[in-house]
Amino acid sequence: MYGFDSFVAIGDSFTEGLNDDLPDGTFRGWADRLAEILAEGRPDFQYANLALRGKMLDEILEEQLPIALAVKPDLVTLCAGGNDIIVPGADVDAVAARLEAGVAKLREAGIPVLIFNGPDTKYLSVMHVLRGKVGIYNAHLWAIADRHGAKMVDMWAMDPLHDRRAWSDDRLHFTPEAHRRIALRAAEVLGVPVDGDWREPWPASEEPSTWITSRRSDLEWTKVHLLPWIRRQLRGESMGDGLSPKRPQLAPLLPLEQIEPAGVSIPVEPLREIHHHAS
Repeated sequence: MYGFDSFVAIGDSFTEGLNDDLPDGTFRGWADRLAEILAEGRPDFQYANLALRGKMLDEILEEQLPIALAVKPDLVTLCAGGNDIIVPGADVDAVAARLEAGVAKLREAGIPVLIFNGPDTKYLSVMHVLRGKVGIYNAHLWAIADRHGAKMVDMWAMDPLHDRRAWSDDRLHFTPEAHRRIALRAAEVLGVPVDGDWREPWPASEEPSTWITSRRSDLEWTKVHLLPWIRRQLRGESMGDGLSPKRPQLAPLLPLEQIEPAGVSIPVEPLREIHHHAS
């Protein structure tokens, strides 16, 4: 109906859907929600989601991009590089250059591409230190989209994501409501009509933040999320080690447990040993 009969999502934890939990322990996320919008009333629509938490840009380009190129869907979404740029000392310009090479390959194959820039971390305690890096990376992403004819979901400009309730306790992943709004924004960028408005203001907060509650929250976050991330960095480990993509083949959009091994088969190579990962 809107020119998209198939959709492959590639990326890291953002595209996998953390922390938009499903009852079976997997994640839904904005990509699944966008696929549901695109598939509405269309049983022949096919969708694959190859994203995995913890993936660095090079891994996404080496492991996921070739699969997307091989099946040549009507739409590929790509959000990558976030795990790279948060590492201390990361060369943001070099990360952007590598991502551009991936976008160029998709566009040269005639595949429509939707990319995502980073949200503004100004309003996140502690994480606001990343704002400059994210801003520089975003400038590159806009230029990449312009040069290669890709579409952009501008999360930096999404005011609802500035609310603390858009973020999970780890301050890296979004809540289910934020995933819902991002899916609506992505559909809007693609020109697909939706029911719902991602711009709708959040309800008035009933829990005003104080300096003391903020500092307690920072301490808890450091203990539960930051220190484990640092330990994984030092050990060369990733949250995604040993995991496989949740939708590794292009298939009709059905509940995961009902997906049959029909459709276009996508081979998934064994996960290789991973070093220097972000979470």
